[in-house]
Amino acid sequence: MTVIPPPPSLVYRYRNAGASYILLGLGGVFLAVNFLALNMQRGAEGLANWEHFTIWVVCAVVSAIILRYRLPKHDTLLFALTMFLSGWGILAIDRLSPLFADRQTAWLSLATAAMVAVGIFPHTLRWLRTYRYLLLVGGLALLVSTIVLGRNPSGQIGAPQLWLGIGTIFFQPSEALKIILVAFLASYLAEQYPAMRAEGLNTGHHRLQLSPRIAGPILLMWGLSVVILVWQRDLGTAMLFFFVFLALLYVASGNWRILLSGLLLIIFAGVIAYYQFDVVRLRVDIWLNPWPEADGRAYQVVQSLMAFAAGGIGGQGIDQGYPTYIPVVHSDFVFAAAAEEWGLVGVLVVTACLVTLFVRGMRAAMNQQGRPFRVLLATGLSLLIAAQSLLIMAGGLKLIPLTGVTLPFMSYGGSSLLTSFVIAGLLLRLSAVDD
Repeated sequence: MTVIPPPPSLVYRYRNAGASYILLGLGGVFLAVNFLALNMQRGAEGLANWEHFTIWVVCAVVSAIILRYRLPKHDTLLFALTMFLSGWGILAIDRLSPLFADRQTAWLSLATAAMVAVGIFPHTLRWLRTYRYLLLVGGLALLVSTIVLGRNPSGQIGAPQLWLGIGTIFFQPSEALKIILVAFLASYLAEQYPAMRAEGLNTGHHRLQLSPRIAGPILLMWGLSVVILVWQRDLGTAMLFFFVFLALLYVASGNWRILLSGLLLIIFAGVIAYYQFDVVRLRVDIWLNPWPEADGRAYQVVQSLMAFAAGGIGGQGIDQGYPTYIPVVHSDFVFAAAAEEWGLVGVLVVTACLVTLFVRGMRAAMNQQGRPFRVLLATGLSLLIAAQSLLIMAGGLKLIPLTGVTLPFMSYGGSSLLTSFVIAGLLLRLSAVDD
């Protein structure tokens, strides 16, 4: 009896899946050891915090099983890195601000369910493409409503009112708009390829010719989104939208002049914003020279730099450093906290995980043969994760001015965590090329 061996691609896929689950298991060991160390530091009061780790384990195991049987060809490494970073985020938040750890863990449960649902639901991508205008109008309507109904969870007077809330539950509409806008741009640009070929404009390089007819509607929708965000002083998200928009136009057209024009526009807009917005002027001044005001306006940035310096190579150890000196460290500066307590090694691991997530997302884009919408969607979602990570990590290191965005999967924030997991779910769906 002749035994027919499985195809090499199938063997590779299963080997890759096994390696990814092993990495996730090693990540779980890392988290367990650190939770144990944290609880030993806190004594009897910290024993209850094992529930956060337990919930993370349940989320990881259950979602892995569901995806294994309902979406068997998904990128298991992408899934493993998503869960590992989110678990590390729960650990960091528990260490930095225990009062917020319960909320973040609850959001993790919801976000994991959303990721799995988006990944296994067969019509997710088709709905994003079919109802793009409805989704965009709904997203913009929610964003506009924050001008009248917006609140700030901190309750600070004069703070940006960017959230909608019911009781103690808050949601930031601009987070959902990230995915909606990328899906709209990908869908609209993808539809222009057949029209371009019908008009005889295909040059043979599969690049889109950006005529005013094509660029006009997307410029209008994107411009409206950015104007609302600038009006609300959510300048970090506005900058993120601009970068992703610019990158998608470049990917679709291959026209380097778009990148050059965008760079010049960023410089021009930055100069205008410096003189028109106090918050931009403050962040630029602090970025240029924070030391004269190290105990005043630049206190947050200076403490972040000191955290990076104090971490050294191996870090101080969990609950051994003083990252809590940084204001709002659990949200805006969780990367600096990781640098102080896990050192350069922790910084490199976090960076490598985020870079790998981006690479795997782009790999999913390159595997979408002859599907422009999927190519552009995977590219845009991957760029969202990469650009947002780069903005906050570079801001904490004073390489660029602070932007106020969160570090995907790790920073505190239910809206941000949910959005990041939905992006991961879409990339998982896109990584299953044949589904």
